[in-house]
Amino acid sequence: MNEAGEAIRFDHVTKRFGNMAAVADLDISIRQGEFFSLLGPSGCGKTTTLRMVAGFEQPSEGSIFLEGEPVERVPPYHRNVNTVFQSYALFEHLDVTANVAFGLKRRKVDSGEIRERVKEALELVQLTGRERSKPRELSGGQKQRVALARALVNRPAVLLLDEPLGALDLKLRKQMQVELKGIQREVGITFLYVTHDQEEALAMSDRIAVMDRGEVRQCGTPEEVYERPEGPFVAGFIGISNLLPATVENGGVKLPAGQRFPAPVPSECSDGSDVYLSVRPEKIWLDEREDGMVSVDGTIVERVYVGTTTQVIVELSPGVRLVALEQNAARQRSDDRWEIGQRVTLGWHPEHALVLR
Repeated sequence: MNEAGEAIRFDHVTKRFGNMAAVADLDISIRQGEFFSLLGPSGCGKTTTLRMVAGFEQPSEGSIFLEGEPVERVPPYHRNVNTVFQSYALFEHLDVTANVAFGLKRRKVDSGEIRERVKEALELVQLTGRERSKPRELSGGQKQRVALARALVNRPAVLLLDEPLGALDLKLRKQMQVELKGIQREVGITFLYVTHDQEEALAMSDRIAVMDRGEVRQCGTPEEVYERPEGPFVAGFIGISNLLPATVENGGVKLPAGQRFPAPVPSECSDGSDVYLSVRPEKIWLDEREDGMVSVDGTIVERVYVGTTTQVIVELSPGVRLVALEQNAARQRSDDRWEIGQRVTLGWHPEHALVLR
């Protein structure tokens, strides 16, 4: 590890394919032992970034440093990194032990050390007892654990994970999220994780870089990117957010239909500036209010039952709608829930709204 404690540093890295910049001027550092996620929609440049760290792609401009050393001229097989892919890429003719030991044997590690390290890796991913199983005898989650053990057994400085849970069903994926974060904390290895799943990134990461069209729109902790998004793209991509076009007026905002709301307006936004008003659905109260809350009336036009909560879509005026979330514990019987066409009052605290340029 270098003196700055950086596992990876991207120094103004750009990657072009022809005239298209897949990654543009990437300038971030990832700390030693950090669980760092690259989050964004398909085509945003996150997998290209991962491939540049692995050595499968080379930057068109800028430099990448691993543990303080530039790696542009270092071939992939000499970089102290390992990659776990969505496709498990296991050797079907080899058992679990042989799959996990494969990299160590290629490096001609002593056989006694191989046995000990494979044993430790399988204990870490909870596969003790399946050492002689072939991949065809394993479930999807077990195969993913074998792939993870195969990468961890080499003790890399950085583990690269390219949407490794994407092929698993929802319940198993959530279980593996918890296990993967626990493993990362136990081994202390830097994880660079690629995903398009916002909930997954929020649940697992120490920090998240939200990417769009090759650029990092925001980099911060899960709480920072969720609660304080730096622009409409991040607000709309991370979770559910109400984004209403508005205009700054007298220290608050005015919607096109005429509604005026108090809101914390950024200092760089003067009266007349076009902005977005953003309020998270879980911050909105339905037919309840406290002193000092913003209050607005509307008509329920849709409700979406999603198990633990119900999304209630309220139209304030033609074309202006807000989504509110209500915990279903509050209204347990279906005949006690909100009805389409019902008038309702929405409220939120002014500090829970964001004004985005």
